[in-house]
Amino acid sequence: MRAVVIGGGAAGLVAARRLAIHGDEVVLLEASDRLGGRVSSLGIGGLQVDVGAESFAVRGGTVRTLVDDLGLGDAVREPSGSAWVALEDRTVPLPAGGVLGIPSSPAAADVVRVIDGRGAARAYLDRLLPVLKVGRYERLGPLVRARMGDRVLERLVAPVVENVYGADPDEVPVELIAPGLNAAITAAGSLSGAVLSLRAAAPAGAAAHSLEGGVHRLVDALAARVRSLGADVRTSAGVIGVHPRPEGGGFTVVTEREDVEADRVVLAVDGAAALDLLRDAAPGLAAMARPRPAETRAVVLLVEDARLDGAPRGTGVLRAPGRADVRATALTHLTAKWPWLAERAGARRHLVRLAYRGPDAVPDAVVLADAAALLGIDGLHVAARVDAPWSDSAPALAPETIAIRAALARTALPAGFAVAGSWVAGTGLASVVAGAERAARRAAS
Repeated sequence: MRAVVIGGGAAGLVAARRLAIHGDEVVLLEASDRLGGRVSSLGIGGLQVDVGAESFAVRGGTVRTLVDDLGLGDAVREPSGSAWVALEDRTVPLPAGGVLGIPSSPAAADVVRVIDGRGAARAYLDRLLPVLKVGRYERLGPLVRARMGDRVLERLVAPVVENVYGADPDEVPVELIAPGLNAAITAAGSLSGAVLSLRAAAPAGAAAHSLEGGVHRLVDALAARVRSLGADVRTSAGVIGVHPRPEGGGFTVVTEREDVEADRVVLAVDGAAALDLLRDAAPGLAAMARPRPAETRAVVLLVEDARLDGAPRGTGVLRAPGRADVRATALTHLTAKWPWLAERAGARRHLVRLAYRGPDAVPDAVVLADAAALLGIDGLHVAARVDAPWSDSAPALAPETIAIRAALARTALPAGFAVAGSWVAGTGLASVVAGAERAARRAAS
């Protein structure tokens, strides 16, 4: 059986590996000149640094199982330290022990430091309000606002949800961004109690891990494994159409150079491209309203400054909505977060990454001002800068993407056809890898 995987990002490589293990003759087609998609790196100051995905969630163990199978288990590392939040009037450490910024103990000192005494008193009312029932609040923002008040939402939850997940807390469904929270609320009777129970049930240690040398090593190892299993991996191989055969099953995959006949197809490309290629297999989906693309830019700086040796703002800073003097939505102090990277960088050399919304380049003066404001240090000496612009045509948590995903779940696709990728499975490597494994098995069934 011949299987064609369209897309050479993490999802496509995982699906190709699974189908090759299954015994299929696999052809992987990637439109660009490189594999990996959002798992990518750039060189700066003699170092190779992740500029897309930099870690993977521990939950489910799917990525760790893959990492071990690829011989990278000894390279798994946990992050060091914790993040801060830049409020309108001050920058303070984010509290420990929360879920998406929702505190488990509203009266804890580290929570009060962020939301102050009045905010803590309002948040504590969560324990006194009537017991919550499943389904009472569909969206995260209204749930947090009703149970704990505006300060918890604006100073704790919004910085995490907006800057880490790229979603509006008032729009994102609870079950998508925090699976299990509704059930925990019912059992605990309060939002803070639910967070406490979820934290207690979580595995010990950090919630996310990385690889020494960078998560981009995963792509290299996956590509090597896929090729070793006999797959034909082609880059600069754009796909124009996927046509189910009218009789006898199977598909014709039309590329810019040739037609490729296939018994199975896994479509693992970005959302807009996937919808275009679903015209024949699922015309109703292809006609649905498209989400607004999310344009972002990562700016990595090599800073030579001993004042950063003590990690004055921990592993980085998330900007709260009220902080108007900073354009960057977040700053990650990479050499504080990953000790192995600090060792490779050397004494008094630090790497920081700033995140920006929009497609436009950001002037050096703005980047330097943002870094100084978020780190609390003026006059930083920047030795080098690299940029990585990104475009996500179907953000996983956008309302239109959610609607398309729901329609996809109701659509009977042709036998042997499956769809993978973050717009289907959700953001983050843990979701993408698990979703690609499911898609490959579905196509082969």
